[in-house]
Amino acid sequence: MRWLALAARVLVGGGFVFAALMYFLGTMPAQPDLPEPAKQLGGVLGSSGWMTVVKVLELVGGVLVLSGRLAPVGLVLVTPVAVNIALWDVCLLGKPGPGVILTVLCFLLVGYYWRHFAGVFAPAKWV
Repeated sequence: MRWLALAARVLVGGGFVFAALMYFLGTMPAQPDLPEPAKQLGGVLGSSGWMTVVKVLELVGGVLVLSGRLAPVGLVLVTPVAVNIALWDVCLLGKPGPGVILTVLCFLLVGYYWRHFAGVFAPAKWV
């Protein structure tokens, strides 16, 4: 399980760092023939500055996941982004894409680091 988690960390962290750096360096390839709703949403996200915030979260979270030491904190930042990428793929593009694989890898890592997340899901004690 340790080697599987390491491979997942490299894929998730490396993927997010690579995508964020491509965005900031202006080398992000154009999307081929997107459906109209995806074009509209992408235009709004890009023009509002939302994507810049998302890419900063991807970069910071990806570096933290790659570091290993703070991987759970990085997962807190990148897992919601991965879920949104999966929803973009499935709902707007109409087919599963890399976002689905990324989301599965993130959840696999959350399972691996479960002891760090268990307190969030524990029932609250009455005070």
